[in-house]
Amino acid sequence: MGQKTHPFGLRLGITEAHRSRWYAPKALYGELLVEDQKIRAFLDHRLNRTPPNAAVSDIHIERTREELKVIIRTARPGLVIGPKGAEVDRMTEELQYMTGRKVSISIIEIKNPDMDAQLVAENVAEQLKKRMSFRRAVKMRTEAVMQAGAKGVRLKISGRLGGAEMSRVLDVRQGSLPLSTLQANVDYGFAESRTTYGVIGVKCWIYKGLYTEGQEDDTSSNAAGGRARARGRR
Repeated sequence: MGQKTHPFGLRLGITEAHRSRWYAPKALYGELLVEDQKIRAFLDHRLNRTPPNAAVSDIHIERTREELKVIIRTARPGLVIGPKGAEVDRMTEELQYMTGRKVSISIIEIKNPDMDAQLVAENVAEQLKKRMSFRRAVKMRTEAVMQAGAKGVRLKISGRLGGAEMSRVLDVRQGSLPLSTLQANVDYGFAESRTTYGVIGVKCWIYKGLYTEGQEDDTSSNAAGGRARARGRR
């Protein structure tokens, strides 16, 4: 059997912070978990799957007794906010109607989209959908990621590449990628390209260097487990 591990899951609670941050009694836990999933699916469909694409890479959810806070990380904050904040207000109202709770949305801009694995994977998936040569698409993206300052990158696409009868795999790597080092900051993203001849899966790993003491994440908050942290040496 395969021994592959999800880079985020491997580091969760060690150097990576949880993407849903709240406590709940046993009886309520399942309901809130499903609610989190519905919020993520709704926002993903609204912002990423319907044009214009807002390039949202991650959604963090925090809950207190009074309100539900949604943190959206996006490369195009202007599209999420809308003219005079109209789009955010509309989304807030819809989420309040959906959950029956007080909702607040905050937006964090991704300064360098080429260093975000999810956005890179989505970008490649979009290019494959537009019938761009798969080798060219992957090569261009890996080079763009390395130029953006990554220490290593790996892009893997699999499916009916170029409309081939049988499924194939293309795996391109540049630089170093220490996957089993917990102290390494490895970002991972996955996207699907729904082409006319089938679905092509796109996986992306980006190695950004080691976690360092006192490194602040832009999504850090006062909530429990809201901050990625470097691992102390023992």
